[in-house]
Amino acid sequence: MVSRCAAAFAALFLSFSGWSAAAQDVTLRSPDGAVEISGTLLGFDGQFYRVDTIYGELTVDGSGVRCDGPGCPNLEAFVAELRFSGSSTVGAVLMPALLEGFAMRNGHGIRREPGADATHFDYVLHDVAEAEDIGRFRFRVTNTDEGFADLLANEADIVMALREIRPREAELAYEAGLGDLSGANRSRVLALDAMVPVVAPGNPVRSISLLDLARVFGGVIDNWQALGGPDAPIVLHLRDGASGLGQAVTDRLLKPSGLSLAAGAVRHGTDAELAQAVARDRLGLGLAAFSETGNTQPLTLVGSCGFRLSAERRSIKTEDYPLTAPMFLYLPARRLPAIGREFLTYLRSAPAQIVIRRAGFVDQAPEEIAIDSQGDRFTNAIAQAGPEVSLEELQRMVGTLAPMRRLTTSFRFEPG
Repeated sequence: MVSRCAAAFAALFLSFSGWSAAAQDVTLRSPDGAVEISGTLLGFDGQFYRVDTIYGELTVDGSGVRCDGPGCPNLEAFVAELRFSGSSTVGAVLMPALLEGFAMRNGHGIRREPGADATHFDYVLHDVAEAEDIGRFRFRVTNTDEGFADLLANEADIVMALREIRPREAELAYEAGLGDLSGANRSRVLALDAMVPVVAPGNPVRSISLLDLARVFGGVIDNWQALGGPDAPIVLHLRDGASGLGQAVTDRLLKPSGLSLAAGAVRHGTDAELAQAVARDRLGLGLAAFSETGNTQPLTLVGSCGFRLSAERRSIKTEDYPLTAPMFLYLPARRLPAIGREFLTYLRSAPAQIVIRRAGFVDQAPEEIAIDSQGDRFTNAIAQAGPEVSLEELQRMVGTLAPMRRLTTSFRFEPG
């Protein structure tokens, strides 16, 4: 809501002069003093004030008001801030790499400043020529649950998530005036990761079906012998329950099969810790992030029709690999500082996709896949062809597709 609307709304309530502004930290006044808006300053982006008032949260154009009170920003020394909170997988490696790429692309200097503990740190952009700061990006890297909690508590502007927002979180966000975070324009996929079943090097099992994987983590299968391995118990390894990856196991793998997570799984605080533990455990089976499999042995997924799929960059990008895990940024319905908007625009650019790939994640730049790189798909199609498909039809398929290329962008439809 711009200043004109805010002023008009406030003017309707000027008769409530008994309400005390002294207890609030800012008062915004029009030049003629006819309109006052008092409240708690929630944010300032260099142009607009965001204030929590008795009328609700208002966004007011700073060019039309004067700010008084202890909470008012120093306009001469103002540095725009953007606060990120959530997944450590996204925040610890990928976002810093993207910020450095953004700074280099725009000729800015950049420095990292430590926070109060290991989960907090800042990246500060500065104008090299003028030797002054122009933007501060604050990070709190924990897990997806904490990211949404910080957003609801007005302690974050953007959530870094390894799963989609859950219905209760979306409901609370809407009630808090953050808009419909389940809407298409309130989130964006930053990059792609995947959940990869991994075992220790030397484990004789090399593949597993998606159904058996769900049964293992659901406690139905608890012995390696059922998977073609030795007669020994399976030790499960997972990320902690508050992490996006840990929750995606329940949402994406177990719920579709009507299963609940088996008791006794060993939990790990980071992707690296999980990969290291599985690599040391000859009876272990873990679900690791594609970006952090370490020294483990990834298992190939086998489909019901016999099609085998390994977690590789191209199979994740096409989302042929069934356990792809998108990395989300959730954006509330509020105005962000100009430098924040510029950074978000950069995230969709071609240079940003290169940074994402170099950081070990799967980017979203469309690629063409030549026919000679799709041998597995052709082999499976031919192997699964029934008696109604003649040799002539298979030859016609090959002849039709041979000069073509597949685009990694794929469209899939829900059954029915």
